[in-house]
Amino acid sequence: MNTNTVNIAFRRELLREIDRLAKEESRSRSELIREAARMYIERKRRWKDIFAHGSMIAGKKKVTEDDVLAEISAHRREKKASS
Repeated sequence: MNTNTVNIAFRRELLREIDRLAKEESRSRSELIREAARMYIERKRRWKDIFAHGSMIAGKKKVTEDDVLAEISAHRREKKASS
């Protein structure tokens, strides 16, 4: 495996939490941070795909962002009125 070493700064409290969790999961600090980075990248990729899909559907149905905001506002007003 081809790896590179990087230096990264963490606030003391965050580093303590990272170390606590790594110990709890019986893995190294590096393993925990690598997994966190992979999960973050995958989550960003999924959200990008979700938004792209939503934009495609909105385009096909001629729905604008203003239409969505109006629907949200209407729903909130109805919900508040029924409370």
